[in-house]
Amino acid sequence: MADWWDLVVVGAGPAGLTCAIYGRRAGLATLVVEKAMPGGQLLETPLVENFPGFPEPVSGLELTTRIHRQAERLGARFLFAEALGLEARGDRWAVRTSKGEVVGRAVVVATGAHPRKLPAKGAAEFTGKGLSYCATCDGFFFRDKEVLMVGAGDSALVEALFLADLCRKVYIAVRHPREDPRAVRAAASLRERALAHPRIEFLWNVVVEEVVGDERVRGVVLRDLGSGARREFPVDGVFVKIGYEPATGWVRGVVELTEAGYIRTDPWMRTSARGVLAAGDVREPRTRAAQAVVAAAEGALAALAAEHYLKLGEGWHEQP
Repeated sequence: MADWWDLVVVGAGPAGLTCAIYGRRAGLATLVVEKAMPGGQLLETPLVENFPGFPEPVSGLELTTRIHRQAERLGARFLFAEALGLEARGDRWAVRTSKGEVVGRAVVVATGAHPRKLPAKGAAEFTGKGLSYCATCDGFFFRDKEVLMVGAGDSALVEALFLADLCRKVYIAVRHPREDPRAVRAAASLRERALAHPRIEFLWNVVVEEVVGDERVRGVVLRDLGSGARREFPVDGVFVKIGYEPATGWVRGVVELTEAGYIRTDPWMRTSARGVLAAGDVREPRTRAAQAVVAAAEGALAALAAEHYLKLGEGWHEQP
């Protein structure tokens, strides 16, 4: 493997993989660093219905497998390792990984975000013992059982609908009253499907205060946000989709971050550090939507901006 690269892409979700495709088409020697298997959060999505070019729904695994193969066919190389740090080396950047150091003339941070943990007593203790952050990974183990989904965004309802095909009953805990327009933040089509599903029931205006059980989950303690009343609610499993936290610890102090830890960029994905770009869910969410097609577009923009910077030598913040 080369000692240095034109472009080092860290993360192999739809943003990172698309960035690698565009980097190679620009003739840049491109390395993708990924700590797990390519795909990112799409690996948790059973069906994708809104990605251009697929008239029929496609699984997240199949979609990312195709993008990965395309990047490899064009000549992108892959290093399966965890990124641990980033530092400047003159006009290049050194990415410290769990398998050694790689150096790039430009770096694209596409490390995405990881699920936000449930802030309830017992949640950490029962993770992997009936509490899961991935329904498509663990839903099979709850076939014909009753489970609770915590969350009411797109990801939560997609996973609730997936679970409803396996489980006897799926409850969805929502922290707002039913009449609150902010109660269910998911897309209208998902909301309508979930509300109409015979095996899905919404629990309105409640939060999970505790996960209870013995060796495995046996239920939760719910608190009604209107009355303050608490009750134990029996379920066989708990699934959590309450948002994400950006995977940016390894670049803290190198690029400008928001208070929540997301990376700030300009419209061309360029960060505050010359030669470092960012794309996908790792970017500040105020200026983007968490959709695979958006992440892919941002990956393409990052590669185009990197090409402009590397080949033309223009000022970092001039428009490509």
